Amino acid sequence: VPERPTLRNTDYAFEMAISNIRYGEGVTKEIGMDLQNLGARKVCLMTDKNLSQLPPVNAVLNSLAKYGINFQTYDNVRVEPTDQSFLDAITFAKKGEFDAYVAVGGGSVIDTCKAANLYASSPTSDFLDYVNAPIGKGKPVTVPLKPLIAVPTTAGTGSETTGVAIFDFKELKVKTGIASRAIKPTLGIIDPLHTLSMPERIVANSGFDVLCHALESYTALPYNMRSPCPSNPINRPAYQGSNPVSDVWALHALRIVAKYLKRAIRNPEDREARANMHLASAFAGIGFGNAGVHLCHGMSYPISGLVKTYKPKDYNVDHSLVPHGLSVVLTSPAVFAFTAQIHPERHLKAAEILGADIRAARIKDAGFILADTLRKFLFDLNVDDGLAAIGYSKADIPALVKGTLPQERVTKLSPRPQTEEDLSALFEASMKLY
Repeated sequence: VPERPTLRNTDYAFEMAISNIRYGEGVTKEIGMDLQNLGARKVCLMTDKNLSQLPPVNAVLNSLAKYGINFQTYDNVRVEPTDQSFLDAITFAKKGEFDAYVAVGGGSVIDTCKAANLYASSPTSDFLDYVNAPIGKGKPVTVPLKPLIAVPTTAGTGSETTGVAIFDFKELKVKTGIASRAIKPTLGIIDPLHTLSMPERIVANSGFDVLCHALESYTALPYNMRSPCPSNPINRPAYQGSNPVSDVWALHALRIVAKYLKRAIRNPEDREARANMHLASAFAGIGFGNAGVHLCHGMSYPISGLVKTYKPKDYNVDHSLVPHGLSVVLTSPAVFAFTAQIHPERHLKAAEILGADIRAARIKDAGFILADTLRKFLFDLNVDDGLAAIGYSKADIPALVKGTLPQERVTKLSPRPQTEEDLSALFEASMKLY
């Protein structure tokens, strides 16, 4: 590492890491051949109970059968996983002694499969060894993992491209995760046919995740302002701050969201819109998987973790949950009004892409313009009117702030540092949107 003549120990480099991606209608039928090419003898197919009855899993099963692949199915993935649901999947993976994995589902399934692969490949590790600090030890992953093929069925998390696995840590009532380039899938199979079975609200909430991935990674702290500079490249975090390569992917994803998200939600037969949102999810994943996200995501983890009785429309689940994309987007107007003091021109550009007329805009109003643009966007799509509409009140703000504080992996990527008082004000401003 070169000697830095500055007093600040900030990074001087960034690194791009993404999974191989294959895109095309019907491309799922190639998975059996991929596993043959990998020499896989015993495969773990991971999905959830709902998906196991739907066409995407059927397409994978047909391909595995056609090419004579020996596999076992784990269909007990929890939507919005917890530490316990991760541990159940890890136990299954350890017993199975698999030499390859296939994950068919949304972010919950793909993230669970990443964790199962990691801990089965590192059987003597304690669960908290790889969990992000300060909740876990955040150790670097040095063991070789087995190949993992991810087949996303939602257009949202971009988990097929990233080295991140998120879960609810029940004891602390907060979301956290594992972040390492080593756990990213070997191959992401992006088959737009799979998005045709998504109900309206799942399309919407998944799309909001894409929207915030793009906005947060584009406005994140620049990579060369992030500290500390790692003493060894293995310690350079997966989330490095905004950088010239991630910016390209984030802006491209944002343009697709602006053009196609409303169409994809309103018309399930609009194959063009749904196919483009499937690609946008991967594009945003490549962006944020290397740049990182910041406050919308940091604040979303306690919003999901402290859920009371909220059950969203179109989700067939037996437990209360706030879908990840919804928990992220509800704070977005307040967050970007707050962060726009730093790099206001980026916030203004994002607002323009989302439809704002900025010809007469003043640069100092960038945050308010982006916030208003987001509110209009969400109002048009019938999104719940803020945190109050999903069961929270001002009395919950201290607990929400407490749940945000450990999320330093993302909150420190905010371009504007924040105090506990700032976080309280952001949660309060997000209680009602319209």
